[in-house]
Amino acid sequence: MIARTVLALLFVAAGGLHFLIPRTYLKIMPPYLPSHLTLIYVSGVAEILGGIGLMVSQVRHGAAWGLVALLIAVMPANIYMATAHIAAPGIMGESWAQWLRLPLQLPLIYWAWLYTRG
Repeated sequence: MIARTVLALLFVAAGGLHFLIPRTYLKIMPPYLPSHLTLIYVSGVAEILGGIGLMVSQVRHGAAWGLVALLIAVMPANIYMATAHIAAPGIMGESWAQWLRLPLQLPLIYWAWLYTRG
């Protein structure tokens, strides 16, 4: 229950950031994707709803699958950030941190996947 709550709060907070600081996310959108701002807002809503859904037993499994899909879907932005060396504030502006973020997606995917099961 504690781990699920932490994951849920992580996603709700991360989703909220899409609305509070969309410019940060605009920087890491791969140029080949359309409608960057729309995608940022859609992914923010998906993160918020997924996080909330993790806490609602009737929709938990579907929400977890949605978060797994979302984490996979945002990988191109993370890859683009690392390969294009996108300037970012703080540690995320460091190339090594951008590259480290890529394999760290795997434990997040696994963590969300844990809640897809009975």
